[in-house]
Amino acid sequence: MSQTLAESVSAKKDAGVMELLHWNGMLLTGGLFVTLVVLETFSHRAGEYAAWISLLLLAAAIALLITSADFFIEGAKGLARRAGIAEVVIGLTIVSIGTSLPEILVTSTAAYNGANDPAMIDLAIGNIFGSVLVQITLILGIVVMVRPLEIRPDWLRRDGLLMLGAVVLLSLLLLWNNDLPRLEGGLLVVLYLSYIWWLLKNQDKIRTDELEIVPEVKTQGRGWTSGAYTVMVIIGLMFAIYAATQLVTIASEIAIAMDVPPAVVGMTMSGLGTSLPELTVALMASKRSQGVAVGTLIGSNITDPMLSIGIAAMVSPLVISSGSVPLIMKIIIPATIIGVVACLLFMWTGFKFNRWEGGVLAGLYLLFLLILEMQRRGYLVI
Repeated sequence: MSQTLAESVSAKKDAGVMELLHWNGMLLTGGLFVTLVVLETFSHRAGEYAAWISLLLLAAAIALLITSADFFIEGAKGLARRAGIAEVVIGLTIVSIGTSLPEILVTSTAAYNGANDPAMIDLAIGNIFGSVLVQITLILGIVVMVRPLEIRPDWLRRDGLLMLGAVVLLSLLLLWNNDLPRLEGGLLVVLYLSYIWWLLKNQDKIRTDELEIVPEVKTQGRGWTSGAYTVMVIIGLMFAIYAATQLVTIASEIAIAMDVPPAVVGMTMSGLGTSLPELTVALMASKRSQGVAVGTLIGSNITDPMLSIGIAAMVSPLVISSGSVPLIMKIIIPATIIGVVACLLFMWTGFKFNRWEGGVLAGLYLLFLLILEMQRRGYLVI
């Protein structure tokens, strides 16, 4: 959407708020918002649970979440440029965090609702591990099958190992007492901010193609006024918060109706849905064939197990429900760690990512879904 945004305003410089309101992207986002509101109203009036309505609601919520997050990213980037912030800094902070905005909002919303519904905590934790697993196996596998990638050794040693460390650290904190209190959530946030600070301090030593996710997201040649960028930030954030709230509610209703644990819903439907921005950016970046696409997913998988869930724990302490402890500890966490380790091993062998390796990673995710289904049907006891 950002690329279309740049192209749509190429005729004149500094398009204002009125032009923004008539831009097709704004109309699309507004249309998705209206659609979601209408479907939600119809669902409440219908009373009884209807699978097709819930699936439409879920699709509309995910679509609105993605488009509104893109609005927020573009607006924040524009304001940052006008403030004189270097493009490399924008790529490191706003874009990397912005692509994880769906995970941050969904997880924080679920944590907030967890005060009254403990099952929402399971959804929040499942969403984080699900996002990491789906990005590092299925999404990365698809990207590599489309175009094999070359990996930079120095990049792999820095960001790749940090991704593994972040996932393992979060897992250990959860294993300690089956919870993540505010103090530990704050620790994860501080560690993430320290990582960003270190990257910014050493930005001159890091190549530009490792810092900027993809060149197409830049506004080429011209942009919007500060007022228009501000409107993008406000509208993007408001719509994203609403979409995240609806996504959590809908996912919970589907879990109850289908008798599926909320952690599984977070790990699959919610985790895959909130990872769609990374898939889009990674596929665009893969055209460069220099590991930029992989860096997109790695960066998000550092943000999610540190910043996203850290903020959620600070909103409300995360306590895994007793019924979900075996599922999370014996299947979800081990599967995520195995996926990350497999990904790093493939990267380390010759520092190239071949198509067959991408197929193996995608196959690992499908195997995980099969294991979940076997467990749900009672064929696998944990």
